[in-house]
Amino acid sequence: MDVEMMPAPTESRKRKSTATTDHNSENVKIQRIMNTRKIAVPIHRIAPLKDNWMKIFSPVVEQMKLQIRYNIKTRQVEIRQPQKELTDSDASLQKATDFVKAFILGFEVEDALALLRLEDLFVESFEIKDVKTLRGDHLSRCIGRLAGKGGRTKFTIENVTKTRIVLADSKIHVLGCYKSIQLAKRAISNLILGSPASKVYGNLRNVAAKVSDSL
Repeated sequence: MDVEMMPAPTESRKRKSTATTDHNSENVKIQRIMNTRKIAVPIHRIAPLKDNWMKIFSPVVEQMKLQIRYNIKTRQVEIRQPQKELTDSDASLQKATDFVKAFILGFEVEDALALLRLEDLFVESFEIKDVKTLRGDHLSRCIGRLAGKGGRTKFTIENVTKTRIVLADSKIHVLGCYKSIQLAKRAISNLILGSPASKVYGNLRNVAAKVSDSL
């Protein structure tokens, strides 16, 4: 008896293959999103970012082995781990993100670079209103008192506490280790509350001397 051999249907196999491919591509997209950080850039920081781009680009790419670009459409800095580095720790990605964020907040590149090199540094931000509610001229005078003539007050607090401080209108950003930041915040808070700068300096130096070994 002659039996006619019919080819096996391939449509189901193609569907399975297409579904598997779609699933794999979706996983890759999700993985890329999870290993990407985006930092928004305010308009007033776009020009400084362009001027210092190579100083930011080089350590992120060469030292941290990451990819970085500035997205003109979204005004965001995007940092991503290459596919071959996905098995590594997220520490380098987080450090690079903190580094770029610090620059965007107003810190100098040289100061922000410490976030890539040292483990116990971070940035803490707060506002004047978190300490005391001030408006109008009172707020302006308070900001001026924090900076001091020619930046002297800010510079003194930075030197004594071994921190870096950015005064951005009513927002204050402090870069340093935990104990240093707490010392700087205490001094700044006292100034906001109205303490004379000379008294703040004296108290600050006394406290800093006691804990200098642990800083």
